Amino acid sequence: MELLRLGEPGQEIPVVRVGGTTFDLRGLTTDITGAFLGADGIQRVRDALAAGELPELKHAASLRVGAPLTGIGAVVCIGQNYAAHAAETGDLPPKAPIIFFKHPNTVVGAYDDVVIPPGAQKVDWEVELAVVIGKRASYLASAEEALDCIAGFTISNDVSERDYQMGHSGGQWSKGKCAPTFNPLGPALVPAAEVTDPQALRLYSAVNGEPRQDSTTADMVFGVGEIIRDLSQYLALDPGDVVNTGTPEGVALSGRFPYLSVGDTMTLGIKGLGEQQQRLVGS
Repeated sequence: MELLRLGEPGQEIPVVRVGGTTFDLRGLTTDITGAFLGADGIQRVRDALAAGELPELKHAASLRVGAPLTGIGAVVCIGQNYAAHAAETGDLPPKAPIIFFKHPNTVVGAYDDVVIPPGAQKVDWEVELAVVIGKRASYLASAEEALDCIAGFTISNDVSERDYQMGHSGGQWSKGKCAPTFNPLGPALVPAAEVTDPQALRLYSAVNGEPRQDSTTADMVFGVGEIIRDLSQYLALDPGDVVNTGTPEGVALSGRFPYLSVGDTMTLGIKGLGEQQQRLVGS
């Protein structure tokens, strides 16, 4: 079961896809939001499917794929959370999760264009496992308790401008992360119950068809449950918030690959969660 939003920006239809069939969710909700997820929305979708209450959306394949949820309150990100990625940037693995933020308006659909800001020279790709919160996470006592707060998982591209990140941010990173379109998300939100082990997922990326990243979430310094538990000690995560859990090695920052240019195409995927692709365009 996958939750998606299909249609032009601002006009997306909430749907659920099971196998090769896409069902319209507008009888249950006007959209896929934190409020819907927090009100046991995923179970309501399962119940409606089991009861045969959802009509098929016949023209689904012809529609744009939007981000799999809307009304996101926060996009919280974890830096250098893969041991090999920390090494390729010249750093030791962090002793505690490194936190930075992206503006929610960076989020676009999985196949939407990514816009290079005026004058930007060091635009980089980052495939990441994204966590979508389904229940308020605040002062959690354990990683197990944290995992219970997750609605589902999706794919995130934490697009970054490295000069802005390193040279302009005063050590805070977010200036290099927050340009509009810098967080393609999706294509689908996969319920947490259908991801057997979030620490055993293969992630990969390519630029213009040439391989870049290829790793697994087993290389995370801090696992998904520990990330959410740790964050909950410093801030409350609400339903619909997104947590980007870090990227593996193989980015342009490593010096092994050129940075992105207008006309380049990024392809990113996570086994079991699908694949996304974006084209770089000028501002």
